[in-house]
Amino acid sequence: MQQKPLTGIRVLEFGGYISLPYGTSILCALGAEVVKVEKPGDGDDFRRHANDRSAFFIQYNAGKRSLSVDLKHPDGVALVKALVPRFDVVLENLRPGKLAALGLGPEDCKALRPDIVYGSVNGFGNGGPLRQRPAYDTIGQAFGGIYSLLGEPGSAQLSGTIFADLITGLVSATGVLAALVGRGTFGSGQLVETSIMEAISTLTVDAMTQYFETGMDPSRQSRHPQAQNFCLETASGHSIAVHLSSSEKFWQRLCETINRPELIRDPRFVTYREREANYFELVPIVEAEFRTKPASEWEKLLTEFDVPFAPVLTMSSYAAHPQVQWLDLIEPPQDHGISLLRPPWRFGGDRPDRGGVTPRVGQDTRQIAAEVYDEMQIEELLAARVLFADS
Repeated sequence: MQQKPLTGIRVLEFGGYISLPYGTSILCALGAEVVKVEKPGDGDDFRRHANDRSAFFIQYNAGKRSLSVDLKHPDGVALVKALVPRFDVVLENLRPGKLAALGLGPEDCKALRPDIVYGSVNGFGNGGPLRQRPAYDTIGQAFGGIYSLLGEPGSAQLSGTIFADLITGLVSATGVLAALVGRGTFGSGQLVETSIMEAISTLTVDAMTQYFETGMDPSRQSRHPQAQNFCLETASGHSIAVHLSSSEKFWQRLCETINRPELIRDPRFVTYREREANYFELVPIVEAEFRTKPASEWEKLLTEFDVPFAPVLTMSSYAAHPQVQWLDLIEPPQDHGISLLRPPWRFGGDRPDRGGVTPRVGQDTRQIAAEVYDEMQIEELLAARVLFADS
C-alpha cells in the first residue's frame, strides 16, 4: 500500500470516551502516531475496567500507543511538557480550562513548540452559560435537536445509536487536518476548537434550513414530502426505501414499476409540487402496492426501471453486503475478535488499515518517556507511581 498521508505526524491525545478518541483514531488510521495519555491504573474510563479487551475501546483506540502518567503530580506534568516539542498536535476533550490549569493549555504548549496544532473538544464551547456542563452523546443529541427530528411533534424519542459523539470526532479530525495544511502553508500553529454543540449542527443543517424556510420546527416526517421518499414493507417482511426527489423521470418510473401508470396523470400527483402537497395521500397507495410482492421481486423491478432504492439493512446485513465487502470497509477480526471499521476514504485506490492492536494501559510508557528522560529518571518516576508501565 502507498504511504499513508499522515505518516510522520505525531499526536498527543488527552482524550476519553468517544468524541475525541474517534477523531484521533481516524488520524491514526491515516498514518499519524497517536500517543494516548492516560491515568495510572485503569486508564481511560472507557476501558470499563477491561483494559485492552473492551470492544468499544478497541474500536476507537486500536493502533495508538499508551503513556500512563499521573497529571496530578507536578513531575508527571513536567514529563509531558518535555514531550510536547516532539509532537505536531496536542488534542484534549477535558472540561474547559482543566488542562490549562495543569500548565498544558494552548499558550503553554505553544511556548514549548510555536508551530503546535492544539485542538480542544468539549460539550458546549469554551464560553457561554453552558461552558462547564458535562456532556455525553445523549446530551448532544438532545441539545442538537436530533431527538426532536426522530419523533412526531411533541413526542421526542431516543435514537438507536450515537450520532453526536461520532460527528464531533469527525469534525475534530477535519479541523486538525485543516490546521496541519495551514501550518504547512504559513509555518505557524493553530488553536482548533469545537464542541458537541457545534459539531451536531453538521447533521442538522438540512433541518435548520427547513426551519429557516418555513418557520416551523421539523419533525420525523417533515422532509418526506420534499424528498418524495418512502420506507415500504414488502410481502416478505423486508423493507425497501425509495427516494424520488423532484425528478419527474423517477416518479414516472416508479409508477411503471408498480404498474400504476394512471397515477402519472392523477391531478393530485401530476407534478412535483402536487405530489409534495398530497404526499400523505400518496403514501398508502404506494405502501399497498409494495405489500403484494416480496423484496427480491421489487429489487429486480426497481433496478430494471432505474428507480433510486435501497434495501433497509441491519448492521449484520450491512456488514455482509457484497458492496461493503468490495469496498473493503471492515477489517477481519483481529484484536480479541473485534472487527474494526476502516476510514471512509481510499488513497490511490487503497483503503488504509487501522494500524495495529489496542494498547494496554501504560504499554508504551517506558519507550515514550525514554525520548526525554534517562533510565534512572524513569525508574524513579515509576517507583513514585508518577508513571505506570505495563511491561
